Amino acid sequence: MKIVQIITRLILGGAQENTLITCKGLADRGHDVTLITGPALGPEGELFEQTIDQKYETTVINSLRRQINPVYDILAYREIKKLLTEIQPDIVHTHSAKAGILGRFAAYSLKSQISNFKSRIVHSVHGLSFHEYQNPLLNKFYIALEKAAAKKTDAFICVADAMTEKSLAVGIGRPDQYTTAYSAIEEEQFLNPITDQARNDFRKKYDISQNATVLVTIARLFHLKGHQYIIESAKALAGRFENVIWLFVGDGILKEWLQDQIEAHGLTDKFRFTGLLPVEKMPLVIQSSDILVHCSLREGLARVLPQAMLCGKPAISFDIDGANEVVNPDTGRLIEPKNVGQLAQVCAELIASENLRTKLGRAGREFVKEKFSPKTMVDKIEEVYKRLL
Repeated sequence: MKIVQIITRLILGGAQENTLITCKGLADRGHDVTLITGPALGPEGELFEQTIDQKYETTVINSLRRQINPVYDILAYREIKKLLTEIQPDIVHTHSAKAGILGRFAAYSLKSQISNFKSRIVHSVHGLSFHEYQNPLLNKFYIALEKAAAKKTDAFICVADAMTEKSLAVGIGRPDQYTTAYSAIEEEQFLNPITDQARNDFRKKYDISQNATVLVTIARLFHLKGHQYIIESAKALAGRFENVIWLFVGDGILKEWLQDQIEAHGLTDKFRFTGLLPVEKMPLVIQSSDILVHCSLREGLARVLPQAMLCGKPAISFDIDGANEVVNPDTGRLIEPKNVGQLAQVCAELIASENLRTKLGRAGREFVKEKFSPKTMVDKIEEVYKRLL
């Protein structure tokens, strides 16, 4: 098949990693794959290095940007149409909100303009553009856009059942259009244990004692990622557990504000910030830690949850979107969003018992191994393509 994948930008992020694994998996199976993306602007880092020496082509449209800008958006729309006209793909598969709207409208318009343009249109839902923490009017606008784009979409692929349920609840698409394909992880690097020396070196680099219990959070330092709830819980826990460190991995616009909050609570010696780290460092980060804490308020299904489980670490997460599809009483702990008391309680439970952490970690590893393998995801995506054609 001749396949075009379109995503807004290749920053460090779950949707982006998913898309690159999809491109690689399909190209390795002999399909003709082209990836169209915009520039990786912003403080979140970029993944372009992973596109080098691959079997698929990567094309960057400079005007394809995340923010709504009529001038850029019109230019990007025209450029996408031009590229699709040249490629004449069997499948156009879009990812993320902006690329999802522009890509689907562009592909659909070509069907009426070019007699032999027969592309089937697929859209992946990694997360939703509408959510309860956003202005209701903006939500209505995004839902209206998604409904309009759904009429031009042949199939949806969701990273969690929760994405399907929430989309259908507001009238986006039909049930028969949806397939769940859990977002794949390059599992081998997470399953392979690191050496004691690597773990010790990592901890030494960030001034963490070898016998400390480390609670790691891997997320952009950004709104709705929930770092403030972790800081609040640390106020209650720091006095009870002397040898505990909280590790924030990532960068973003809230870094200084979070550091000010930590200092105001007298917890500076309890927190470490690594800044932005490359994707290939994540197995080292997680395996050098003891518990993953993820307090995002909106997320399709955070990849870091199954990543932690593959490393044999328990996960604590707010019970949002698709989190309950991987985190359960056997693999970690789900808690009510924003409930700092509950967060502190389950953190204390896991900090206090290394045996419990080991038990949950082992169960989590077995639970996610097959579900999140690249082969499983690419098989499902390929099945959707073949069904449409």
